[in-house]
This record gives sequence, C-alpha cells and structure tokens, in this order.
Amino acid sequence: MNQLKKNKEFIIGYINATSGNLKTRELLQKYNDDPALVDNILFMDSVFPKYEVLMDEVLAEGDRVMVRARLKGKHEGDFLGISATHKEVEIPYVVRYEVHNNKITHSWLISDLLMLVQQLEIKSETTH
Repeated sequence: MNQLKKNKEFIIGYINATSGNLKTRELLQKYNDDPALVDNILFMDSVFPKYEVLMDEVLAEGDRVMVRARLKGKHEGDFLGISATHKEVEIPYVVRYEVHNNKITHSWLISDLLMLVQQLEIKSETTH
C-alpha cells in the first residue's frame, strides 16, 4: 500500500475512533504529536461532549491529509462567553493534517463560526 493511502486510512481511523466518543488526552495522544490539536479537541469536547465528525471528503497528497467535514454535537459548555444552550449544532469545517510515522504532527483548521452562532440563536442587545 502506498504512503498516501496509508496516511488517508490513518486519518479516517483516527476520526472514526474519536467521533461520537469521549475524547481523552490518552486516546488523542495515541494519534497525535500536535499538543495544540489535542488541547483544542479536549476543549471542543468539553463544549460539545462526544461530538461526532461527519466526513464529507478526504484527500491526501504527500504527508498531508485534508478533510472536509461537519462537527455535530450538543452545546453543553461555555464557548466564546456563550453559556450552554443545549441546542444541537452542525458546523462545517476543513482541517489539514500532516502525518509522519502514523502520528499527526501538525494541523490547520478553518470553520464557520458565524453558522455556529446562528445555530445557537444568539441575539445581540441593541441600545436605543
């Protein structure tokens, strides 16, 4: 099996192992050598416990794997100063992983935070 296919299968396995499950530091470190990614996932799992990742597209080139996906979960913790709303959300995002020796060594992510805020139906107060 070529390295591109191995990297792609590694990332799919990683996402399948964590999606819909409690994300522990131990579980994440099995796949990650990127401490910032581990901390970010632990934070997001505290806000959207056991969130699911719904993969829409997975592409690999060189040591990089790009995933277009959606985070699906229930808002149960503080996020950007917003208290838990207990609402279901589904947020699209794209993440690029760098994989070396079956470990994620670096990642880059972009998500649609405006869509998240709209799903939480946060109303701003205006003064007259």
